[in-house]
Amino acid sequence: MFTKPFLAALSLAFFAGGALAESGSCTARAAEKKLAGAAKTSFLSKCEKDATAACNANAMEKKLAGAAKNSFTNKCIRDAVGAEKKPA
Repeated sequence: MFTKPFLAALSLAFFAGGALAESGSCTARAAEKKLAGAAKTSFLSKCEKDATAACNANAMEKKLAGAAKNSFTNKCIRDAVGAEKKPA
């Protein structure tokens, strides 16, 4: 009934989404780790990719589409990444 990619996305949403919620925003974690320069940029980039995957999986789980999906996903990513991420 479910395909492997779908199950993988749900797993990612469960684990990555939980990890993001428990440990604060990407920018807060970068500050805690005292990252700067290229290390901070790399960390934030990876963190944003992980947040995007988790937020997209959450939107899919909630069966959102169109503008509702875009709005949900954008807010979810902004919340996960933190204050330094500027809206598109």
